[in-house]
Amino acid sequence: MKKALFYQQLEGERVLCGLCRLRCLIGPGERGHCRVRENRDGVLYSLVYGRLVAEHVDPIEKKPLFHFLPGSRSYSVATVGCNFRCLHCQNYGISQPEERGVVGSGSFVAPETVVERAIAAGCSSISYTYTEPTIYFEYALEIARLAKAAGLKNVFVTNGYITNEALAAIAPFLDAANIDLKGFSETFYREVVGASLAQVLECIKEYKRLGIWLEITTLVIPNRNDDPEQLRGIAAFIATELGRQTPWHVSQFHPTFQLTSEPRTPVATLRMALAIGQEAGLGFVYEGNVPGNGGENSCCPSCGGLLVKRYGYIIEKNLLARGRCPGCGLAVDGVWE
Repeated sequence: MKKALFYQQLEGERVLCGLCRLRCLIGPGERGHCRVRENRDGVLYSLVYGRLVAEHVDPIEKKPLFHFLPGSRSYSVATVGCNFRCLHCQNYGISQPEERGVVGSGSFVAPETVVERAIAAGCSSISYTYTEPTIYFEYALEIARLAKAAGLKNVFVTNGYITNEALAAIAPFLDAANIDLKGFSETFYREVVGASLAQVLECIKEYKRLGIWLEITTLVIPNRNDDPEQLRGIAAFIATELGRQTPWHVSQFHPTFQLTSEPRTPVATLRMALAIGQEAGLGFVYEGNVPGNGGENSCCPSCGGLLVKRYGYIIEKNLLARGRCPGCGLAVDGVWE
């Protein structure tokens, strides 16, 4: 166990957690919505500090991050738990554990060891991913500090629900984030995710304000968030609040977990989303989970020339010269070296 950060002690040994935007009020002996933070006699503890259940070397494109050190490898780690209840979670086996399965989950790996393994594997960054990194914040923060000192970059793959105060604490060590903007209606977020769209939008804007490189992902689910109105809302938000060169990944849904009633997303729907993004002025909209269709390539929004050719997570050709289009010289936003 590790004493938690960001909580207030209240009367009757209750505590108010301030780590994520749910701000759980937790009574003695109880846990927060994430299931991994427990109130013991008025003190809040993380039950998953150091308890890794996933540890892999991934291409950075898998996060997905297309404008952040392309072609590099990232050391990816996760503990159990999540503060969302997405009906379509592809990693529900580790993100939605039963309470009795939290304590003792995974294997203990010290923060120093994570950094050492990342360096030995030839990685350029460490990604906190697979589940929600916010809920293992104390562990992620300690790793991130050590990683930064060792010359590695740090990446959050997140649902965008961390509080401003917690984000401010890790921001000096955080280089990039891919944030899921899962839909663009409060009804969708309430029924499918168990959260608030407005809170996610505020959180995304805070990441941007702090200067963390951002890419946005939307898993397009038939009959849930694939209507043009929601897609236009997401595209407009990205264009006006984050910048027209902010990458938007629109990914194909595969039926899983509690949402097996909906079909796989047609490629035509992804193409519609891509067109909507372009109409909103976005320079980089990418199709995810459909390798080989050309929707993963980067093309210059000014002259149309090919910048990066991809197949899945593999870069087949990279023509970006230090972040500039070789054809017209346009500066392309991102972290290139």
